[in-house]
Amino acid sequence: MSEINSRFVALKICLNVIEHGRSLSQSLGEGLAQFQDRRERSFTQNLVLGTLRWQLRLEAIRDSLVKKRLRDKDEDVNQLILIGLYQIIYMDTPEHAAVSETVNLTKKLKKPWAKGFVNGVLRNFLRDQEGITAAVDVKPAHKYSHPQWFTKTLRKQYPDHWQAILEANNLPAPINLRNNQMHQTRDELLALLTKEGIEAFAHPFCDNGIQLAQSADISQFPTFEAGGFSVQDAAAQQAAALLNPQKGMHILDACAAPGGKTCHLLERVDNQARLFALEKEPERIERLSENLYRLDLTADIEVGDASAPDDWWNGELFDQILLDAPCSATGIIRRHPDIKWHRTPEDIEALVILQDEILTALWNTLKPGGTLLYATCSVLPQENSEQVKQFLDKTPNASETPLTVDWGMTPNSGIGRQILPGNQAEQAHSNMDGFYYALLQKEAL
Repeated sequence: MSEINSRFVALKICLNVIEHGRSLSQSLGEGLAQFQDRRERSFTQNLVLGTLRWQLRLEAIRDSLVKKRLRDKDEDVNQLILIGLYQIIYMDTPEHAAVSETVNLTKKLKKPWAKGFVNGVLRNFLRDQEGITAAVDVKPAHKYSHPQWFTKTLRKQYPDHWQAILEANNLPAPINLRNNQMHQTRDELLALLTKEGIEAFAHPFCDNGIQLAQSADISQFPTFEAGGFSVQDAAAQQAAALLNPQKGMHILDACAAPGGKTCHLLERVDNQARLFALEKEPERIERLSENLYRLDLTADIEVGDASAPDDWWNGELFDQILLDAPCSATGIIRRHPDIKWHRTPEDIEALVILQDEILTALWNTLKPGGTLLYATCSVLPQENSEQVKQFLDKTPNASETPLTVDWGMTPNSGIGRQILPGNQAEQAHSNMDGFYYALLQKEAL
């Protein structure tokens, strides 16, 4: 395995995300595409994801070892030190290899002066690793490697769970499959996976959910290309079950891309519903179309802004609406660690305003007696239960339908259901992403 090259690619990806603000998904995909060897890809991916997960803690350790901050133009050297520290603390890489291979990358950066600097920082850390990390970990934001504002918010909102949430965010997320019930039963798919030597089990809270024991190349699994299943977290799989669509219904999936929930809704009704899939971002439509095509499902797709129905709605009321609202995505940090470093308190304020605008606008397109499922992949109450409570307070013909489910927890407001990431006490053995759901009913005439 060409580890030097792998480390250099990892460095470039991290710089793209941290310094240039690019999305991790895009940068990682581009970086890994140049590897043909699976081990190199895996090593690089683990190094990138791990360094970004622990970025703040690694920065605090580095800063405790460096007397004078480097200039902005040497941010690549700063990030290189973090990659070295991550290997020493969290990976199985022998310490001497972690130091020497990281130091060697200063040649690729064409900064010969940095060789002694990087070597000195890493070796000084090795001399007192325990003492340095203990001093850094006194501050919770450093210990759990999350922004200070987010750590404080969780401590206030979830006094009994905040540490577990932060810990879960730093762990790799499991891979969950959603069996396509139009193709085979879940037990039949499990039998096929077992036959291929793939260890998996039925998810306790999803009637078509399957959790894998370890990561794998999904595209090589039996029935994937034929549309037998999709990859979707168990928390996201709750949406279709809660909305419970019926054949022949006119359904709106607002903010539909990449289409996981869209397809799940159609699978539950054997593709016998009129589903209108709306997506604001044109570049995301292709992924939505690809998912529908692979699963042999049919939906009307349109590019449009959910907060402005006059631009796309033909006036025919919907029986059901799924509003998977734009949100902070703070419930899926374990899958996208760059969310930690890209999200700000100002972003949350803007999202709360947008969510209210969309919810209010879409309510007018719902039939009397119809249902709207409000969903986010956030753990922040202002985007979730507080948002829905505010809407209910100002909307006389809206009421909440309580969710009688075995997963998640009831928020302080008593409205909807909140799933916290990982295995929380209320959802033992589920290991789901952080999600929020509220089911709203429109008063019948």
